[in-house]
Amino acid sequence: MNQAKSFSQQIETHPEIAARFPDLHPPFDRQAAVTEANRCLYCFDAPCTAACPTHIDVPAFIKKIASGNTTGSAKTILEANILGASCSRACPVDVLCEGSCVMHRYNKQPIEIGRLQRYAMESLYDKGLPHPFTPAADTGMKVALIGAGPASLACAAELRRRGVATTIYEASSLPGGLNTYGIAEYKLPLAESLREIDMLTQLGVDFLFNARVNAGMLVELERTHDAVFLGMGLGAIHKLGITGEELSGVTNALDFIAGYKAGEILSVPERVVVVGAGNTAIDAANAAVRLGAKQVHMIYRRGPDKMSAFEFEYEHARQEGVQFLWHVQPTRILGAGNVEGLELVQLSATDDGSLIPQAGTEYSLPVELVILAIGQATHTSFLGETIKLERGRIAADHATGQTSNPKFFAGGDCTNGGREVVDAVADGKRAGVAMAAWLEAQHANA
Repeated sequence: MNQAKSFSQQIETHPEIAARFPDLHPPFDRQAAVTEANRCLYCFDAPCTAACPTHIDVPAFIKKIASGNTTGSAKTILEANILGASCSRACPVDVLCEGSCVMHRYNKQPIEIGRLQRYAMESLYDKGLPHPFTPAADTGMKVALIGAGPASLACAAELRRRGVATTIYEASSLPGGLNTYGIAEYKLPLAESLREIDMLTQLGVDFLFNARVNAGMLVELERTHDAVFLGMGLGAIHKLGITGEELSGVTNALDFIAGYKAGEILSVPERVVVVGAGNTAIDAANAAVRLGAKQVHMIYRRGPDKMSAFEFEYEHARQEGVQFLWHVQPTRILGAGNVEGLELVQLSATDDGSLIPQAGTEYSLPVELVILAIGQATHTSFLGETIKLERGRIAADHATGQTSNPKFFAGGDCTNGGREVVDAVADGKRAGVAMAAWLEAQHANA
């Protein structure tokens, strides 16, 4: 698809959002980057590289920063991770590369790998240089990719580097998936997600937007393409199934985050509750604080030791002023037209670990906005009998992404149930390499 404007030119960050959501970790300047790069020991066995799902050669890219070769550094990053810029901001480096840094053994601060990676990538952008990789000669083969999230983008990049034509079908109006719509602005701004994809289009990746694939369209894509990649992520966030959920003032975390990132939500009521305790729930709670809420509670039916959010995310939320209520469950949303309160009950665990309400512990919490963040449903019903599913997720070979139907490959949240951006990139990368090899074999045997 030829565009009059790049993706990043199609949006404009609202100045109030920019002011309320400054960088969580400000970028390095050149001096700071070189100083930090020179702290690295450039380990031969590099546990940081092993900890990265895309296996970026961390010592190599950092050493190039130290020597002033930022373009070479960015190329090293992109060789392993085509979305190296967004991953430098959105990755949980504390538990991946930086969490594995050997500096921990010496009771020293780990190398700030994420900020160095961001420095290298932004240096490439700021120089206005073209993408360091180019498509191979056209093979005459073409692949349809469903969903424009990180898995599909990584898969498309690998295919283009091998001369396979790619078209990505996306239900929304912009590419990027959760990178664009679902990650907190102070981690990954909307404009930065799109700027990275602008560069990716130089590889000749085509996009069709507002194109939601249904069962009939899937049959047509299979007929007209040599292979299909499924990277459509997950579906809607689950509902609580309680009285009052239809009231004005009940929303979900993904809609809420997408709304403020687009500048459509500039303020919130004074009292907000977020239901859930994952990383997305924390992003929503922190956003509510920054958008003006005086009181933000996160409620979870288990204790802090069971929450799916990372420890550093939990500590960040506490610093933002979010209050946590543990071992409670919503039973009813109160209000007449608009949300006015949330009825809760205390839970206790039985000997077998199940949770039951404690009689006489019911109470109401005044609130004007309820944000649900209790996991997402699968989005695979349109596949019908085409692909084998396991608990609603696509069953795919981990090493290749190939599904029970050999013409279909898959990766990202629709296969693993929702992990990190870098995991989706790794899935797409493996699938792209494997798909190109499979297509070549099919063509040779034709």
